[in-house]
Amino acid sequence: MTATFSSAAAPGQASASIALVTGGSRGLGRSAAVHLARAGFDVVLTYRSRADEAANVVRQIESLGRRAVAMPLDLSATAGFSRFVDELRAVLPRHFGRDRFDALVNNAGEGAHVLLNDTTEALFDQMFQVHLKGVFFLTHQLVPLIAEGGRILNVSSGLTRFTVPGYGAYAAMKGGLEVLTRYMAKELASRRITVNVIAPGAVETDFGGGAVRDNAELNQALAAQTTLGRVGQPDDIGAAVAMLLSPGSAWVTGQRLEVSGGMVL
Repeated sequence: MTATFSSAAAPGQASASIALVTGGSRGLGRSAAVHLARAGFDVVLTYRSRADEAANVVRQIESLGRRAVAMPLDLSATAGFSRFVDELRAVLPRHFGRDRFDALVNNAGEGAHVLLNDTTEALFDQMFQVHLKGVFFLTHQLVPLIAEGGRILNVSSGLTRFTVPGYGAYAAMKGGLEVLTRYMAKELASRRITVNVIAPGAVETDFGGGAVRDNAELNQALAAQTTLGRVGQPDDIGAAVAMLLSPGSAWVTGQRLEVSGGMVL
């Protein structure tokens, strides 16, 4: 069942620009959703299991005067994508007064800190399913619902440029996503849809068990490798997402922007 938390659009009242943010209930996705609302977007956000956290984000967005809806989505279960898209087709006109949305932020994901020799086939497959296969086929099904001249922003990682032992499987999938971004940009250009990829550095979230946030020694070590002298905060990334989806970025496509404070320069 679709879980939605929002006031429906009044009859005849169409929404402003609409962004769909996967994994928008926490961490970087939550920050992106809120920053997009501040920039004037209405938001559809997805969550995997924590409906309560998603509801909190919806309330925060509504407090900014924007509309919001939360919908469950498991990015590792491609068999459920068709149902999700069908539900989205119903949600858009009912809650936003439109049948298309304008921006897709492929953010949902999970981390795994495991050395290559300790990486199981099951873990490798999970990383592939969530970070590459899931994004590929979800985007494939959502493209017909993206408005002409819309935007797609994929979320990668600074770990595709610099290396930290233990993130090989995760980073390999994100590297594939960066290549996929360029192909998406090329093939969707006929509809004037731009496609870019953002690559965060170390950020204080619960990602990977919250190690960057909670381990003071690790936090300080990463800050020492960062040109601006600290690790990132979720709002650093959310603000960059809003920037890349702003009207001023309409001539940018097929590009990778690292948002890391200058890690390992």
